[in-house]
Amino acid sequence: MEVEKVEVPAPLGADGKPISKKALKKQQKEAEKAAKKAERASAAAAAAAEKENQEVDYSANKYAVSPMIQSQHKMDRVMLKIKDLNSTLAEKRVWLRARIHTSRSKGKQCFVVLRQQSYNVQGLVAVSQVVSKAMVKFAANITKESIVDVEGIVKEAKVESCSQKDVEILIEQLYVVSASEPQLPLQLDDAVRPATEDDESRPTVHQDTRLDNRIIDLRTSTSQAIFRLEASVCQLFREVLMKQGFVEIHTPKMIGAASEGGANVFTVSYFKTKAYLAQSPQLYKQMVLAADFDRVWSIGSVFRAEDSNTHRHLTEFIGLDLEMTFYYHYHEVVDLIGDMFVQIFRGLQERCKEEIDVVNKQYPMEPFKFLDPSLRLEYHEGIRMLKEAGFDIGFQDDLSTPAEKLLGKLVKAKYDTDFFILDKYPLEVRPFYTMPDPNDPKSSNSYDMFMRGEEILSGAQRIHDPELLIERATEHGIGIESIKPYIDSFRYGAPPHAGGGIGLERVTMLFLGLDNIRKTSLFPRDPKRLAP
Repeated sequence: MEVEKVEVPAPLGADGKPISKKALKKQQKEAEKAAKKAERASAAAAAAAEKENQEVDYSANKYAVSPMIQSQHKMDRVMLKIKDLNSTLAEKRVWLRARIHTSRSKGKQCFVVLRQQSYNVQGLVAVSQVVSKAMVKFAANITKESIVDVEGIVKEAKVESCSQKDVEILIEQLYVVSASEPQLPLQLDDAVRPATEDDESRPTVHQDTRLDNRIIDLRTSTSQAIFRLEASVCQLFREVLMKQGFVEIHTPKMIGAASEGGANVFTVSYFKTKAYLAQSPQLYKQMVLAADFDRVWSIGSVFRAEDSNTHRHLTEFIGLDLEMTFYYHYHEVVDLIGDMFVQIFRGLQERCKEEIDVVNKQYPMEPFKFLDPSLRLEYHEGIRMLKEAGFDIGFQDDLSTPAEKLLGKLVKAKYDTDFFILDKYPLEVRPFYTMPDPNDPKSSNSYDMFMRGEEILSGAQRIHDPELLIERATEHGIGIESIKPYIDSFRYGAPPHAGGGIGLERVTMLFLGLDNIRKTSLFPRDPKRLAP
């Protein structure tokens, strides 16, 4: 059978016309040439990759993920602090342990920012005779917030973005001590964004996000500064009182009766009965004075079952309490406390300049002002100032929060101080153990102290006569049997005494001019938060 021949049409060119045999042949040669060129390039790339894979990593023993430290051995290695790095150490070899704050890889080098608390320094991992490409790649892949040990040479450099501005570290050894997960619940750079900065391109870290992820939030330079200053408040409190002959005591936090009276107390199960979380160490402070301790202070948690979701209330806070005997007038105590605050404020300004500046960068504030000696006004004077400003309040009422804030502004305008003492409060608004004013049955020998228009201390002369205590407790509806040991402690001779309780978190908040007490509580407790 004869096969029919089918003619294949000639290929068409771009113009739609058949391509000549000569042009077709040329086109085929060019295609073959391009294919050979691509084949050679592919072979060269494969060879280069194979060479790189086979290249000896001469830094292999200078970087790694370290085994978990379980105290297997001791190392004779001196670790320096980042805050101590400066140009005087140029060309010196140092070891550091720090967190990876940020990293940026570019070509044959990787820049990292190493952080310890509020201090940071730039580190550079660059290909050299001692640093391989593999080591640079390893450095670039370490997750932010991981803890690393680095050895490197201090080099002089200008780095404005770090706290150590005149040096950097040329890293030659790098070991991951503890790796962070790659996804952080919040970015530290966002968390320290200045409150006045209006940048919609950067996310805002809200308070609940901060508190839900408190461990990360506490790593920020601002949080570090806040709590270091807060520690200084306690240190100064102790120093001042120790010089005045005070003794530190530790009182029970589970008690058999509400120390302040009223319903704002947490009840807890205590075997077959119930107990209460202490609203203050008040009763015990007084009892030890009756035991001749003369002057005492206490620092510890106190509890208030107040359903107050305000910027300044917590259900658990740290109380700085003091109590002391006096000779003839409770103003002996008031004057000592006023002077104590002056020394604390002055000490904070001298010792914590760096911390104040760090906080001020994120939360701008006016410097805290105070007088020496401290300003003391009587309650009726404060009421008069409020009335003259158009704010009316009856003498029998305690000051409301708006009244306190306004009075603070009025005092600041008139006396140029952020700290003042308000004396002679109405007896009706004070606890049962408060000594009545002998010259005015409606008044009392009690006082509050204020910072920036908010109360930070409440105190008074205490009743040291058992019969008067029984009378006052009865008027407040407190069962005498529940506080019998307290009352009996005054039956064997008790000196006149007075004191006060201070909220540590409020002092820190108001000294720094912050807007919320949760910023000054490590792990805040309020009606809506019991974790972390």
